[in-house]
Amino acid sequence: MKILVIGSGGQLGTDCMKLLDTKHDVIGVDYPGIDIADSRSVAAVFNSATPDIAINCAAYTAVDLCETERDTAWKINADGPRFIAESAEAGHCRLIHISTDYVFDGKKPVPEQYCEGDQVNPLSEYGRSKLQGEKNVAAVMADCVILRTAWLYSGYGGNFLKTMLRLALSDPDRPFTVVNDQYGSLTWSYSLAKQIEKLIETGLSGIIHTTSTGYSSWFEAACYFLEKMDVPHAFVPCTSEEYPTPAHRPANSILKNGVLEEHGISVFPCWQEDVERFVAQFREPLLAEVKQLLKG
Repeated sequence: MKILVIGSGGQLGTDCMKLLDTKHDVIGVDYPGIDIADSRSVAAVFNSATPDIAINCAAYTAVDLCETERDTAWKINADGPRFIAESAEAGHCRLIHISTDYVFDGKKPVPEQYCEGDQVNPLSEYGRSKLQGEKNVAAVMADCVILRTAWLYSGYGGNFLKTMLRLALSDPDRPFTVVNDQYGSLTWSYSLAKQIEKLIETGLSGIIHTTSTGYSSWFEAACYFLEKMDVPHAFVPCTSEEYPTPAHRPANSILKNGVLEEHGISVFPCWQEDVERFVAQFREPLLAEVKQLLKG
């Protein structure tokens, strides 16, 4: 089977390339090889690759910058998915599109979970642009697959865990503040790639939630990760009000993998188990990478 991974240089794209390449003919494209905000660029890639399945991992994910760079965010997160869906539909190609927990407002009390059919109400430009991307894809392809995930991390590129490691290594005694009133499920991109591999084998379509099980606050996640990394720190918890950001973020981002559970095909463990596996695999390269960054 020929699979096109769009955004192949990102966290999820990298893991999809590594995992799927063992069983399929996988083609990876990333900017500037494809500009998903340009319909002609998208069409040219699809016409050349002629994929059976396309996985759209590309997105503008700088949540705070989306507030001031609205046009860029909407071109990439809303228009781009529509162009991809149009080319996929024209080529009779199945599409798996990656979306986000930030389509919800997070007003459910913790630990209540958000189900696939729950009312959406994004708080930020990022969330609104991603929600419009979902709508645009679904309007073009009735049998598309839209995966909502959350709090993604990996050994590649930038992410929350790497930022926490950099802060801890830069000054172990400094009381860096980390938000402790936003809750969600840290999700290893490798596990999400494994879930995508599983979904490729099924005929499921529609909106599907895909995160690790269990939940934590950002502060709890940071402390757990650094404990497993055996890196000392002096982090202290704070509220969202005490750590204001340009973009409003949902207080509750806990997703229920309802569709996966209903069909008995979830591959996700609890978030702590995946963090332990991640650290076992990436501890040394992570430490080397971050220490090199700190040297300047």
